[in-house]
Amino acid sequence: MLQISVVVPVFNEEESLAELTQWISRVMNDHGFSYEVIFINDGSTDASWEVINSLVATNPSVKGLNFTRNYGKSAALDAGFNKATGKVVITMDADLQDSPDEIPDLYSMVSEGGFDVVSGWKKKRHDPISKTIPSRFFNAVTRWISGIKLHDFNCGLKAYSNKVVKNIQIYGEMHRYIPLLAKWNGFTKIGEKIVSHQSRKYGYSKFGIERFLNGFLDLISVSFVHRYKKKPMHFFGLLGTLSFFSGFIITCWLIFQKVYGIKMGLPVREITDQPLFFLALVALIIGVQLFVTGFIAELMTSNQSKEAEYKVDEELNFNY
Repeated sequence: MLQISVVVPVFNEEESLAELTQWISRVMNDHGFSYEVIFINDGSTDASWEVINSLVATNPSVKGLNFTRNYGKSAALDAGFNKATGKVVITMDADLQDSPDEIPDLYSMVSEGGFDVVSGWKKKRHDPISKTIPSRFFNAVTRWISGIKLHDFNCGLKAYSNKVVKNIQIYGEMHRYIPLLAKWNGFTKIGEKIVSHQSRKYGYSKFGIERFLNGFLDLISVSFVHRYKKKPMHFFGLLGTLSFFSGFIITCWLIFQKVYGIKMGLPVREITDQPLFFLALVALIIGVQLFVTGFIAELMTSNQSKEAEYKVDEELNFNY
């Protein structure tokens, strides 16, 4: 087994790939690491794939995957994790803002320090305030909800033991929450390391302000999936039961009022003329629908197997 696999998602980063590869190779050779660099071309519209081809031809440690279209960073990382053979798997962005000089320390923390996951923390960032302020707020909320005391969930520079990446599945936009996914899968030794953050040398950021809104939605989604993926009836059944019995109690109350009023000779409104009747009817219907949804979700959960959400068009330098 190789010592290190470096997994690098690529989207329109043709200018930086050669320099990044040289930088990684220098660090690996200086420290005597056996390694591989896996570039995942995530539907780039520039010459990124052509550059990766040339790097594979000149460096036997470089490997490449080419997606048929842009599937997103989570899919790229998932594909890279599936191919990685290193004892320690390190992820970084392709824009040269993550420093390969951090690799030896990250490797040591996992291989010798016993950590399952080590997340980078860009304590000093070279980003505009329009990115740093929302990022701090996002990280604070994520720490509070997840219970994981990391300062920078968005940092692309992370290190994992091989057993972690082989036992988690990333989809949608869950790449921000890999430490959380690892924790939920029993890998609880999660550490953090302050890493240097380089100014962007080429191109422009591919992420806009909307990623923070998407991040919160993803956090809600991943929390829900973790709790109820294997037991959806616990969620839908509970809500269905509460809704159904609320409607049932209201209905009983209306019937009691009707019968009691008639018995006592009091003026009584028709049940169907009262707003509570329609509220009870809606609650009963929604309760039944939620129950049915829970049953269907249970059937789907017990029978389905999740397939990869990406398609690989071409592979370079992977030997089996």
